[in-house]
Order: sequence, then structure tokens, then C-alpha cells
Amino acid sequence: MIPLDEIRRAQERIADAVARTPLLRLDAEAPCEVWVKLECLQPIGSFKLRGALSAVRAASRAELVGGVVTASAGNMAQGVAWAAREAGVRARIVAPENAPRTKLDAVERLGGEVIAVPHEVWWQTMVDRGYPGVDGLFVHPVEDDAVMAGNGTIGLELCEELEAFDAVVVPWGGGGLTTGIASAVKALRPGTRVVAAEPDTAAPLAASLAAGGPVEIDYRPSFVDGAGGRALLPTMWDRSHGLVDAAVAVPLDEIAAATRLLAARGRVVAEGAGALALAAALRGDAGEGRVVCIVSGGNIDGAVLARILAGATP
Repeated sequence: MIPLDEIRRAQERIADAVARTPLLRLDAEAPCEVWVKLECLQPIGSFKLRGALSAVRAASRAELVGGVVTASAGNMAQGVAWAAREAGVRARIVAPENAPRTKLDAVERLGGEVIAVPHEVWWQTMVDRGYPGVDGLFVHPVEDDAVMAGNGTIGLELCEELEAFDAVVVPWGGGGLTTGIASAVKALRPGTRVVAAEPDTAAPLAASLAAGGPVEIDYRPSFVDGAGGRALLPTMWDRSHGLVDAAVAVPLDEIAAATRLLAARGRVVAEGAGALALAAALRGDAGEGRVVCIVSGGNIDGAVLARILAGATP
């Protein structure tokens, strides 16, 4: 758990740069009252700006002299590139070769340098917290306390803006978003359930919770590129299993349907991971009552979005 005081300090560090995103009730046929937290409306189209700015602004000038490095499929890459540009230092991003072009173009527009590698090498970069031959402060996209504290500011906003809610559903990629939000929410609203949502093609947390410990899974990439994975990162089982009340694996067809619903009812563009929490709530995975769904991002390739809006599952 990230201490509440650390999350409050992160909120102060980043308040001038991040959007206090809308929290709206969504008209949806669901077993619960659905609210959506629209992190897709951040300046970079993703919640990742919170954690990236929190980490870079917490670093000393000496730590930043060699620039910053991260491993990301696109959204954290944009957050780190934004924060590095603000700090006046170099940003280098280790990205999987199949990362969405829309996200990588945005990284380069922000001044970041992309190093494309096979998926296995990208994953190992996160495990090793670095990439051979690339120096600089490594800002881990998940396992970094300052990053998770920045993510936790979403939880503070939920508790400040909504008098009561029964559950919050969070898309699980590496676990940093869930851990941050859950740390804040459990500290302020201990009875609130935290549900982590993963695509059923890449659901290591759901499998690990069912098994009582970390397990390997069969992984298949999908259009939900910002959530799910091959396995849990080394520290995230210990961090998460005491905070997360349930983890659910959501079919891709239902994630595509939730993406369409957000566009039709909310006039919101969401990427696959951004629609994941809503898909879980619609199918009843978060139970009844008032449920908040984190719409984590909206950085989706136009061609992929067009296929989804036309009724297909990419």
C-alpha cells in the first residue's frame, strides 16, 4: 500500500499540470449505477501523466542529468516524454515492436526517442529496471512508489467528488494504477471494493488470485494493448493481493461493446484498456450499487476504432 501522505504529496507536486478529470454518471443498462472517471481527457490522453510527472518532479537535478528512461507500450512513454520535456532533459523509451503507431507518434512529437525491441526484451527491461547501453533515471511504469502515488491521486479525487460508492473497477496492466487508486480509496473508504479488470487473453492477476499465488498464463496480444500481460511483475503480487478484492477476465467482444457504448452514450473515445473497467461493470463483475469505472485512456488507432464502431472486434 502507498501511504496516504505520499499520495497527498504527489497531488501537490502535479496539481498545476494534470487535469482534474470529469467523474460522470453514464446511462447504461447494467446491474449497478455506473460512474466513469475520464482519464482519457488528460493532456496526453491517459492517466499516465500523473505518475510520470510525480516521479520526475520528485527526482533531484543530479538524478535527471542523464535524462530519463522508461519501458512502455505507449501511454507511460508519453507521460515520461512530457515530464522530461518540462524538465529540459532527454527521454528514451524502450517500446515493444508491436506498440500502436498512434502512441509512438505522440511520444516522438513530445521529443522522446523510441527504441523498438521484441516483446520479450521490453518485458525484461521492466523486470531489470533498465536497458543495456541506455543510461538515465529509469522511471518504472509500474513498480515505482512515486509513480503509484501519482496514480493514487485519482483515488483522492474520487473520494473528494463522490459522497459514497460501493466499488471501483480499475484496468490492470502492470498493477501500478490499481495499487495507487486502491491505496487511497482503502485508506479513506475502507469498505469500498476494488476490482481489477483484465482482458481474458492476458489475465495473470485473475489467474494468480484463483491459484493463491503468482502463476504463468497463456498470453495472446489483442487490441487491448494497455492492459493485461504475460505475467505479474516481481513485486506486484505482494503489493496487490491485500488491496484487490477481485480480479476479473473480460472477453474481448464485451470490451469492444463497452468502447461503442462510451462513444454512443458518453461521446467519449476510449482505447481498449480504457473501456475495460466499464465492460466488467456491465457484466456484473463489480456487483450492484454505485460503481466507478476508470476510463484510463483514449489513445487508440483510428483504424482500430473505426472497426469497433462498425460492430467488429479487432
